Amino acid sequence: MRILVLNGPNLNMIGIREPSIYGQETYEDLCNKINKYCASRNIDVEIFQSNHEGDLIDKIQNSYNKISGIIINAGAYSHTSIAILDALKAIGLPAIEVHISDVYKREEFRHFSYPALYCKESIVGEGTDGYLKAIDKLINYIEK
Repeated sequence: MRILVLNGPNLNMIGIREPSIYGQETYEDLCNKINKYCASRNIDVEIFQSNHEGDLIDKIQNSYNKISGIIINAGAYSHTSIAILDALKAIGLPAIEVHISDVYKREEFRHFSYPALYCKESIVGEGTDGYLKAIDKLINYIEK
């Protein structure tokens, strides 16, 4: 089983950016946590981050027929990018959305997510541990 963990803009800045919202863990800490968890579950994982919408779309499209599912935290693009939604729909793989913070307790513009229209589930407000929960949920969808 091979999964893609896709992170959007500014997620490379966690641990630095608004630690009261996103926590103290760095992006490197997050990647290490995901890699370790996937290794313990015998899952091949690729982690990709970009601040550029087109790079995220290219990564989704290039994953077609190469992975089993996607975990996506599109960051601010969650609230603006129909193109990311369309890319997810185009490849037709199961996907789970993750947000480190509870977007529903933040500014109103963060309450809507385009990827959520496609994703099987959204995990919000569980910090970086939300990624681990998303991995488990994604595995369940893939194995069904």
